[in-house]
Amino acid sequence: MIKSINIRVPAQGLHDITSQIKALVAEQGLQDSLCTLFIQHTSASLLIQENYDSSARIDLENWLNRLVPENDTLYTHTLEGADDMPAHIKSALTASSLSIPVVSGQLALGTWQGVFLWEHRHRPAIRKVVVHLC
Repeated sequence: MIKSINIRVPAQGLHDITSQIKALVAEQGLQDSLCTLFIQHTSASLLIQENYDSSARIDLENWLNRLVPENDTLYTHTLEGADDMPAHIKSALTASSLSIPVVSGQLALGTWQGVFLWEHRHRPAIRKVVVHLC
């Protein structure tokens, strides 16, 4: 099964999409398979990260924003704003796809793991994620 889902994000940051992915897995009724996720954008990414303590996500966001600052004088790709080129760099440093085993009908995530869409732009967006279950 291949399906695209649209994820609405209000702003930059890590957005938990675990429940949407779990619902697709349950809907398909597959017991032992593989769930592959792919984001069709160059200024957002996917991540498996702690889903219990939000301070971990805040620290990650702050660290990446410090690593890849806006308004760097080396950037030439600035037509869409100060966050555009940093968003592309952040996307290049992170992941555009994830593979998660499905065991006994459940995503084989650890106790404190969640699936996140990492939006690297400031403005609201609708991001498209392709989900492949086989």
